[in-house]
Amino acid sequence: MDRVDKITVPHGERVTVRCRELGKYKLIGDSLLHCRNASWNGKLPSCTPTTAISNYTAAVEPSGALAVFPGSILHLECLFARKLGNPEWTWTSTFRQYLTGWAIAARERDWKYRLSIYYAKAQDSGVYTCSTPRGLSNSIRVHVVDVQCPVLNLPEPLIGKIEGARMGHGAAFECPAGFKLKGAAGITCQYNGKWSAEMPECITITCPSVEILDDTRLQLLEYNNTFGSRAIFTCMWGHKLLGPQSIECQGDGSWSGDKPSCVEITCPIPLIPKSGRIMEQTNRHNSGRKQHQTRVYKVGALVRFVCLPGHQLLGEASIICTENGTWSHPSPVCKVRCPYPGDPPHGRIAPLKFWYKPGDNIQVTCSPGYVTPLEPVRKPTCRENGIWSAPPPPCRSYKDV
Repeated sequence: MDRVDKITVPHGERVTVRCRELGKYKLIGDSLLHCRNASWNGKLPSCTPTTAISNYTAAVEPSGALAVFPGSILHLECLFARKLGNPEWTWTSTFRQYLTGWAIAARERDWKYRLSIYYAKAQDSGVYTCSTPRGLSNSIRVHVVDVQCPVLNLPEPLIGKIEGARMGHGAAFECPAGFKLKGAAGITCQYNGKWSAEMPECITITCPSVEILDDTRLQLLEYNNTFGSRAIFTCMWGHKLLGPQSIECQGDGSWSGDKPSCVEITCPIPLIPKSGRIMEQTNRHNSGRKQHQTRVYKVGALVRFVCLPGHQLLGEASIICTENGTWSHPSPVCKVRCPYPGDPPHGRIAPLKFWYKPGDNIQVTCSPGYVTPLEPVRKPTCRENGIWSAPPPPCRSYKDV
């Protein structure tokens, strides 16, 4: 029973009250209450357990009567201790006599006194009352009526399990994957020939729109916000994703994760070789400023190296910051070397190299008609500081020797 102190009723109005679960409880008190000057003019009712009803196709009418579909088998049961005596069933219908007696099942026969109506007909309508030896009684009004609800036609893609379309029958609904149910998941055919609710429908599951306007560096490669579809992200050149590359629209209408963000790709400060320096560095994203001022090397940054005099650069003289955040080549090294000293007039040095390692010697071969000095001359040697021990000896004409 609904509690009357939970509702607001204007002065002068009347309220009809009944127990919520028809047949299983007895109403004690007045079923019709009249609101007079902020108080009820009757005995406030209550519901106490008393009987049980089973095995019927029925509905409850507003009056509290039990509407039963013709042909139903109806069992009305008094709950009473058998050791205290036998209750008695009486009825107002004069159509036929009804079987009464204790239930047969072992777990019920000591407390359920039953009246059975087999294959109910309209003439079985009436009031059925159970009275106990102690003088307590409870009644239920039975109304046998042929009520049919409209036949349900399921629209695609709604899935339904329909018991039938007569009074008391129900239907349960669900939707296939990718759809969600809008409306009641179950409805019942009521006493008035109407379903308890409208037929539900299946609507496509969609996830909230993915907005990327707040991050101009973020781009969508693929996007669909319906169930099972994905949003795939990428970043503009020179940036990388921070977060998932793709998210999926799930069955509950939410994305499998948050959208990612884009962060700028930078390379670490390059190693400056010993006895070398950075000669020039440019970055298209840095408005022409020198990278050594900001120490930020973005994608495309170019760094050039030079060695101090007396050193040879081994490796790449220029390196570029790539899109994976690493340099295109390792930094070069500067090794001590002596430069090519140049051929003397009318002569040629050997061996001929661009650079000479410390300890390397050179000798001069003169052209025909020319010779080097006759006195012993030590061969020029490349020293550890990258400077020759002496210049190449000159070539002199025979006439001058």
